[in-house]
Amino acid sequence: MIAPVFSVCAASPAVTALLGTDPLRLYPFGLQDDAVVYPYVVWQNISGSPENYLAQRPDVDSFTLQVDAYANTVDEVLAVAAALRDAIEPHARITRWGDQTRDNDTRRYRYSFDVDWIVPR
Repeated sequence: MIAPVFSVCAASPAVTALLGTDPLRLYPFGLQDDAVVYPYVVWQNISGSPENYLAQRPDVDSFTLQVDAYANTVDEVLAVAAALRDAIEPHARITRWGDQTRDNDTRRYRYSFDVDWIVPR
């Protein structure tokens, strides 16, 4: 019922070099609720469904995730997005490069993208 984005990214030395290991600053449900340390990443399901069959229970689930990286500088957010891309692409498909913005209040940079992931049960 959940894509293995955390375990895949936690296994990537490039991701952990940028997002740390204790904790890995990769948060589910689109929420970062710890003390804010940049860079960090949030992700959330934006859609999904089981692969339904007439003769048996589903054997895979499909998910579309939104991934948002936040960082202090443009170079840093681009490095995080590239590390995530390289970690995720062997396992799933990136389907959208999204917004690249700067938050008016925090003055931090954001890079967003979507991932389609098929997960065997």
